[in-house]
Amino acid sequence: MITLITDNPALKWMLLALLFALVAAAAYFVTAAIAARQTVRSRLAGEGSGYSGDMVQPGSLRAEQAESAWLKLVNAIEKRGLSLVDTKDKAVRQQLIAAGYSATYAPRVYTLVRLTLVILLPLLALGYFWLTGASPGLFTLYLVLMMSALAGLYVPNIFIRAKAERRQREILNGFPDALDLMLVCVEAGLGLDATFARVGMEMTQSHPRLAEQLGAVVLELRAGRSHEDALRRMADRAGADEIRAFATLLIQSTKLGSSVAQTLRIYAAEMREKRRMRAEEKAHRLPVLLSIPLVACMLPVMIGVLMLPAAIRVIRQVVPALGGG
Repeated sequence: MITLITDNPALKWMLLALLFALVAAAAYFVTAAIAARQTVRSRLAGEGSGYSGDMVQPGSLRAEQAESAWLKLVNAIEKRGLSLVDTKDKAVRQQLIAAGYSATYAPRVYTLVRLTLVILLPLLALGYFWLTGASPGLFTLYLVLMMSALAGLYVPNIFIRAKAERRQREILNGFPDALDLMLVCVEAGLGLDATFARVGMEMTQSHPRLAEQLGAVVLELRAGRSHEDALRRMADRAGADEIRAFATLLIQSTKLGSSVAQTLRIYAAEMREKRRMRAEEKAHRLPVLLSIPLVACMLPVMIGVLMLPAAIRVIRQVVPALGGG
């Protein structure tokens, strides 16, 4: 394979261009993630002075330019007659919001990426066959093209699901600590608005994902939304059942006039118990996961070490005896 690449200049330049594109894309996404996190921290911390409406700044200029470029691209494609609206637009939008893509045009960009990959990956496979001079059979060619098209169709979905699960896990891991801080703030006499603002500011460094959700709730409350609507929107953005149950409990406690502090205390203990159970579940899975490398790597070596002396004795004594020596 290495000899083929070195002997074919076109394939070598294509691989170099692909490597450059991958490195550039990775650098761009890392820079965008760092800029977005710094923006969230500055919003929540308020540059050390708490939340302030005047301190809310948009994202970096590069992020805004990227967003406007994506929006212009999807609008231009739809103006040419190609609709990028998915038939399951509501489910796709919820999944993208759970993964952190809350822009209104995110489902259209997601559909565009999938269509592009479905077309691009088979073309890359054909280009590889053409550059290498290979002449696969009709069934092999059909199988390779079909597998590449399916990969382009399902890889974005797998990526979005994995990112959404990772975000939910980060939010749930920090949620018991946030409930404890909320309980302290409520018992100290703060209202719900001030409680969310203070807890979000305190958790900016330890749990930025959860602080981002709380900061969004504070901004919606200050924009005039009701507590019920803001909490339900937070549960929809997080996409976790625990957050949705917390929003429902808080809404019912507010409507019925029950003690919010007692509700937070009970639910915080329950969430802490669930977090401990998740940790114990992961710990109990370790022996099963460790058995795979043990059986695959150590067991053949141990069998070889135990059987080698017996094999040597058979070769030295039994084989000559059977041969009449």
